Amino acid sequence: MRFWGAFLELRRHPSALVGIVVIGLLLIMSIYAVVRIPYSEAVRLWRAGEVVWLENPRNAAPRWLNWFGAGLPETIKIGLQNAEKAEEILGEDTRRTIYRLAFDFPYTRFPGELALFFQATYKKIPPQLVLTWRTPDGREIPLGTRTVRGNERYVVSGDANLLRRLGRSAEEGLFADLANPKRALPGRYELVMEVYTFESGASLEAKLIVYGRVHGWAGTDHLRRDLSIGLLWGAPVAVAFGFTAAVGIALIQFILSGLGAWFGGVVDVLIDRLTEMRMILPLLPLLILVGMLWSRSIWVILATLIMFGSLGGQKTYRAMFLQAREAPYIEAARAYGAGNFRIVFRYLLPRLIPVLIPGFVLAIPDYVFLEATLAVLGIGDPILPTWGKIISDAYSQGAHFKGLYYWILEPAALLMITGFGFAMIGFTLDRIFNPRLRSL
Repeated sequence: MRFWGAFLELRRHPSALVGIVVIGLLLIMSIYAVVRIPYSEAVRLWRAGEVVWLENPRNAAPRWLNWFGAGLPETIKIGLQNAEKAEEILGEDTRRTIYRLAFDFPYTRFPGELALFFQATYKKIPPQLVLTWRTPDGREIPLGTRTVRGNERYVVSGDANLLRRLGRSAEEGLFADLANPKRALPGRYELVMEVYTFESGASLEAKLIVYGRVHGWAGTDHLRRDLSIGLLWGAPVAVAFGFTAAVGIALIQFILSGLGAWFGGVVDVLIDRLTEMRMILPLLPLLILVGMLWSRSIWVILATLIMFGSLGGQKTYRAMFLQAREAPYIEAARAYGAGNFRIVFRYLLPRLIPVLIPGFVLAIPDYVFLEATLAVLGIGDPILPTWGKIISDAYSQGAHFKGLYYWILEPAALLMITGFGFAMIGFTLDRIFNPRLRSL
């Protein structure tokens, strides 16, 4: 009842309510990530690189930037099923099919890239095609001819011959407004594909992708990965890592401090010396050594962290237990013959648990930031998508120099909000459970 009353008292503190809302949203985000994208699927998507994300733009900003008037182009995809079609028989098995892939481009900013995806079906002679680009002002720009022998991707932006003919990038050459070459010409564009097949049953499927500069609610990175995967899955990883480390270490140190204070003598001296040894040993270099020489798995790092935290207790806990062991209810337990471990675990430790709760709540963001720090230093888990790993990738790719601020600010903001939420609740719980702070 004491704990329930204390938690009900949280409602009287606005800071605690803010913290509860933040942590509640974090938990909802974690549950959604686990249910919507299973662990194995999240790992597969995050490690797949461009193979899975070929249809996403590279280094695209979040789509919501356009709500504030950014005017950045969005990705446009057009398949042959949406194209005008005209077919002509040239011989017994030879056919020419003309497809007109038309689309509206209402932006004055140039797109990110252009690419064509092909899938050819034939027996011996592959289909051939002639590509022509038409602009809203009536210009026709030949893109050349191609022979398609299977599943292929033609990156128009990377065509060296086209770049030499245009004298500039493909995006600028194909979309530029001649009156103002530094801006794109809005209007209706058209890609004309003349497809020649030479066998009965031969066919060609194609898709044109005009890559935009915005994508999704989180944007993309240098490997075209949707950052929403990493941001969503960073939540359950952060909560699991921070909560497990904080609760595990706090409980072990709490129990060891209680045992040392109760038994005294050699037990107390040994636990106290282990505590002092842990206090002087540097934790971060130890975790870096484990990551470099053994394993970078986040769970190995977590186990190492708990083992390190289990070296001894806490000086503060020990001082409180030394005072509590002289309390009258402890003397009464001794009088009716209670054993040492019964006194410790039944009477001594439960009496001081309220002091423990604010401590481990405040420690959770510390361990979340520690995991992010290791990832930024390059010692993070190479498999799991985490907030720290996203920041590390952004730093290694020079996102801050390229103006891709969303790539850094989104995971950094989630880390700050997480720390803020737990801090608000932790400080409020400290005021509730700590008698010296109740009058403040």
